[in-house]
Amino acid sequence: MTHSTIDCVRRILCVFPRYTPSFGTFEYSYCLTLGTRAFMPPQGLLVIAAALPKHWQVRFIDENMERATDRDFAWADAVFVSGMHIQRRQIEEICRRAHRLDKVVALGGPSVSACPNYYPSFDYLHVGELGDATEELIAILTDDVRRPPRQIVLTTKERRDLADFPLPAYELARIDRYLLGTIQYSSGCPYRCEFCDIPGLYGRVPRIKSPEQIIAELDKLIACGLSAAVYFVDDNFIANRRAVTELLPHLVAWQKRTGYPLNLSCEATLNIARTPEILALMREAGFDTIFCGIETPDPEALKGMEKKQNLAMPILDSVRAINAHGMQVVSGIILGLDTDTPDSGRRILQFIEESQIPMLTINLLEALPRTPLWDRLERDGRIHYEEGRESNVHFLMPYDEVVAMWKQCMKEAYEPERLFARYEYQMRATWPNRLPRPLSKRRASPRNILRGLVMLAKVFWRLGVRADYRATFWKFALPLLRRGEIEPILATAVSAHHLIMFSRDACAGRTNASNYAHRLRVLEEVRS
Repeated sequence: MTHSTIDCVRRILCVFPRYTPSFGTFEYSYCLTLGTRAFMPPQGLLVIAAALPKHWQVRFIDENMERATDRDFAWADAVFVSGMHIQRRQIEEICRRAHRLDKVVALGGPSVSACPNYYPSFDYLHVGELGDATEELIAILTDDVRRPPRQIVLTTKERRDLADFPLPAYELARIDRYLLGTIQYSSGCPYRCEFCDIPGLYGRVPRIKSPEQIIAELDKLIACGLSAAVYFVDDNFIANRRAVTELLPHLVAWQKRTGYPLNLSCEATLNIARTPEILALMREAGFDTIFCGIETPDPEALKGMEKKQNLAMPILDSVRAINAHGMQVVSGIILGLDTDTPDSGRRILQFIEESQIPMLTINLLEALPRTPLWDRLERDGRIHYEEGRESNVHFLMPYDEVVAMWKQCMKEAYEPERLFARYEYQMRATWPNRLPRPLSKRRASPRNILRGLVMLAKVFWRLGVRADYRATFWKFALPLLRRGEIEPILATAVSAHHLIMFSRDACAGRTNASNYAHRLRVLEEVRS
């Protein structure tokens, strides 16, 4: 750090854009909680905030909770923004608001790293991960915070080792207002799934943090008010199996030392089912949920998209192996594949019935830049660039038929009786296999008790009295209530209510048919 950097104090406003409501933002569930305002804190922006010179003044605003005001922008010397493709319109709108006050704005994150051409209005583009481009941006802002005459693109050539990442600046965020906390353990994935941009953005050789870093982040999340659950936002939690095998005993020891204050979840490839030793350690560490990109039950389609790792063993056997270790599977499903036929929707619904997976993100195929899928479809003239479509892919089946099939799958999969029947199956087949949690001081803290009582009252009122599916809810909840099993009632209610209400919006055309599309939607406020 130079002498000028030490002498200079800058005020940096970090603004995270609001998500377009989608399956994965869980907005319908917030009304059942104690003050939840957003889904998960953004790792990237909080890491950048922590990497800034310690004597700089930094503020963080998540617009999923509150909108940055002109007063916030006026305070800042520079504005930092980050986000994904689905947030593109909101990202651009933050830039316009900052520029109205003549503030310099820098954009980083996955969307701009994949598509710098999407964002011509920003003053600085930070392309790539934390590294030499970050240091260059800091040096520029140290010298001058006036807007440059033309856009400057800074591209990371030397990435900072994950082992040298600072602890994310969780203290800047209202951590207790998020539904889940987040931790990143690794970056990159060795597989080459055709539709996935992770290898193109972050590489195929997974890079990892040390177990000590992860434990320090967990401690910091607890200190900042997190009291429920943590999601490991890795591209693939088991991308480096040797490393994760070394990490898990540290998580087990931390949970035992702290009284199992947090439930853990992650994203991993389905072939995790072939490593019972890892699943056993994950169970002992308090993992309850694994998101697996199953994508389709069609083996030929999986081969076509280079997702052969899902065929390492029969898919249903993989799901049941994970359930047998007390972990529920959440699945990604894609419609609009080249191998789809008019019967694909029925086969997906049949798979849902057979697997008994309650929560599945059923998306229309969206081609992301910097993926083999994008390259192939662009060569074939099958990318749609115009606004207003549910997908940017020219399907081989008629577009209207694919959208109608998606809506029918959403309608039937999340019909309340079918959904609660799948959750009831989980109560029999998965929950009994979970690691019993001790009634520790942390788990039975006054805040947690208050949180549970408030949630229970809200669930009984909204689902048990007001909901048009209240009879189905009580059929599920009463046996658990008689046995004094409150936690599964709350966990299921939060998920089920969101899924039911979201699917109804989906069928009415009020939500995106892909979690990755940036089609702009205007949806009525659903949190109250």
